[in-house]
Amino acid sequence: MSGRSGGGGGRGRGGGSGGRSTPPGAPISPATIAGEVETKLSITDPGESSSHSLAPPLQTPPPQIVAPVTENRTDPPPQVTYRVPARPGFGTFGTKCLVRANHFLVQLSDKDLHHYNVAITPEVASKGINRAVITELVNLHRESYLGGRLPVYDGMKGLYTAGPLPFNSKEFVIKLPDKNEKAGLRKDREFKVTIKMASRADMHNLRQFLQGRRMDVPQVAIQALDIVLRQSPSNMFTIVGRSFFTPEQRGDIGDGYISATSFFKPIMVTKFLSEFLPGKDISRPLTEADRLKIKKVLRGLMVETTHNVECRRRYRITGVTTQPLNQLMFMAEKDERVSVVEYFKKKYNRMLELLYWPCLLAGSESRPTYLPMEVCKITDSQRYSKKLSERQIREILTATCIKPREREEQTIKVANTNRYKNDEYAVEFGIAVMDNLAPVEARVLPSPKLRYHETGKESTCCPSVGQWNMIKKVFNPNPVLPIVSCPSPRANDVEKVLMDVHNISNAKMAGKDSKNRLILLLIIILPEARGSYGKIKKICETELGIISQCCLPKNVRKGNKQFLENVALKINVKVGGRNTVLDDALHRRIPLVTDVETIIFGADVTHPQPGEDSSPSIAAVVASMDWPEVTKYRGLVSAQHHRKEIIEDLYTEYVHPQKGRTVGGGMIVELLKAFHKSVGRPPQRIIFYRDGVSEGQFNRVLLDEMSAIRQACHSIDHNYRPPVTFVVVQKRHHTRLFPVNMKDKSENILPGTVVDRTICHPTQFDFYLCSHAGIKGTSRPTHYHVLYDENRFTADALQVLTNNLCYTYARCTRSVSVVPPAYYAHHAAFRARYYIESEGNDAIPRAGMANTREQNTEVRSLPRIQDNVKELMYFI
Repeated sequence: MSGRSGGGGGRGRGGGSGGRSTPPGAPISPATIAGEVETKLSITDPGESSSHSLAPPLQTPPPQIVAPVTENRTDPPPQVTYRVPARPGFGTFGTKCLVRANHFLVQLSDKDLHHYNVAITPEVASKGINRAVITELVNLHRESYLGGRLPVYDGMKGLYTAGPLPFNSKEFVIKLPDKNEKAGLRKDREFKVTIKMASRADMHNLRQFLQGRRMDVPQVAIQALDIVLRQSPSNMFTIVGRSFFTPEQRGDIGDGYISATSFFKPIMVTKFLSEFLPGKDISRPLTEADRLKIKKVLRGLMVETTHNVECRRRYRITGVTTQPLNQLMFMAEKDERVSVVEYFKKKYNRMLELLYWPCLLAGSESRPTYLPMEVCKITDSQRYSKKLSERQIREILTATCIKPREREEQTIKVANTNRYKNDEYAVEFGIAVMDNLAPVEARVLPSPKLRYHETGKESTCCPSVGQWNMIKKVFNPNPVLPIVSCPSPRANDVEKVLMDVHNISNAKMAGKDSKNRLILLLIIILPEARGSYGKIKKICETELGIISQCCLPKNVRKGNKQFLENVALKINVKVGGRNTVLDDALHRRIPLVTDVETIIFGADVTHPQPGEDSSPSIAAVVASMDWPEVTKYRGLVSAQHHRKEIIEDLYTEYVHPQKGRTVGGGMIVELLKAFHKSVGRPPQRIIFYRDGVSEGQFNRVLLDEMSAIRQACHSIDHNYRPPVTFVVVQKRHHTRLFPVNMKDKSENILPGTVVDRTICHPTQFDFYLCSHAGIKGTSRPTHYHVLYDENRFTADALQVLTNNLCYTYARCTRSVSVVPPAYYAHHAAFRARYYIESEGNDAIPRAGMANTREQNTEVRSLPRIQDNVKELMYFI
């Protein structure tokens, strides 16, 4: 899911407080801003150097792990089989507590499940029709040919029974009435159904797996039980993917949509358009822009005609006409050209009113069907999958921001609504679902000790409940910080003003050292008009080589102390400074990180918004560039094929222009070399946090991306093989944890709460960690799943490392919900989206809202980020 502000269900944000304050609403001068920034950054003149720094790292003997880096070689590395590691044991560190998970324990019978393949001819794409066919078959033949069995069906090709059917293969003929015909003229649609034995699922194997005595997943048994428990809800609720929605839970979010997820309201098309285009006069023709908006929003939607009560037909909209209704003609009976308006008047005695608006189109281009908008009603339970407006997003976030106690009560209520005790399918298969949420043993990990610059009155800090402030603390700055002021440009002058500032700053810095001249900070007060932020970032980072910090005018005018501190936090890291560092890192007390040079990667792939079928996906990889502090990151981005989740540019090969031979390159190679240059030695250990991967993609991601990491290391040197730990980071899951005896003021579980039992994988190395404090709503823990581990982390070591890293996020003085390397990769990928967006589009991209259609179009490459920008955390 994307970083969200505010809600506990999102990634934690916020800022510290302290320092000089300005009364709210009072005007603020540039001098005040400069004073606040200077106080936090300890800015010095470019010609001077700071006499204060962090305590020097303790000296340790040089590690004896790899040979020095030599020139690239591209001989393939030895083939390796990547196996998901077993759990190394359960964690014990921290304060024990009890939580409740929104999971329900299930008791299973000894009945073996039988799987049958189903073939329905003629084939139909609708699961609803398939289900209707099988339901009719069961109603007709359950007590005869089916031997009294009550099967469950997945809507496609899978049918399951609790025990064998009296046959291995059998054909049935089923008839369903055609609902599209008039009541007196309806013809039965005939289907041939073939049911054939496929396999048997042994429930003993499932029990062995759940008890940790069996490694391979009994997929058939799990799939069958899932279908059993979904069978009754499928008949009661609207299905979207693997989720169920009920009309009782809907809320109006405006513009003709309701939220559960977001659905179209089941209303007349004219009513929908009055909300979608408010204030439009139906007596006046539409503009071409409005016609295209209507076409885009209605295309693919199912409507039902209302002008003929005896026959309510359903149509799928393919578009809208270019001509208004009063100009549309068609060939009627006897090859007579008739207007649509006249046809409805004569045949249905209906006077159409939207004469100047277009008609809806259905059918094919060669044989179109004209559907006047005022006789069409949007059918129920149709999901809206396109991009929502900012207001609609706010409405949904408000509606879904539910306190933990209320969410817990709702969860139990929904489970009781399903009535599993009396559910005929659950009884048939011997499944008993417990009434209460599952109790789970948990632990609360302590917050780490943080260190700031020694010149502050407080150089160390112990966060409380996941947060702290900047009172009496000073950042660890980059000693060189040239700053150039910039007037607030109008939206259409952005590029010109930036170019002028760039030329002026170059002239001012002409006499300075070239290294110092490269680090340039530009603070910009954004114009009121939208559309400038993305342009500014693209021009600064890909053309001018300038680090920029943008501020909204309303925030600057308020002069809020917290806002100034947050800006200072971001500025400091953007110019190469360090906000805070783990005290244990400086004292080399972090297992498997500070003993030898360790690089920590974060990676993510973001996909285009709905409707952008040809836009590329953006992959981002960041890596730590300092050791042992592990706070400064360098980020690389790359465009790749639409909806492709595997990162394509982790490792690449190309012909070297000078050497004339194939050499290795790609993101991993570049970041490994950058670390070597920064630290003075190549990394001896790799920790890789990979965001955005679903469970079904684990094997593919592990095989492809671990191979890319291995090839990258091998291309640097044949003997270079640092041990790798590969961890998948998942936020898009439905697990919630509710406190029993330890909670914060928002009634959420405490930051640092970790669970690695009961609801986790029975044999593999995974855990849930809630590293942030809830602000609003119910906190969502992050799920970490280790897919590969050559470093042999213990459960405690990886859980504590991940939790402690969440306190080093540079943008705020709060612990965050996702480990920072993965969070930074998320930011870098979304920053790169601005580089390819069309001009004037200032909508912030959101992860995971992509159209499922694949396009074989050529990938549009990203503009090249300037080298001096790429070396810094520009994406913060």
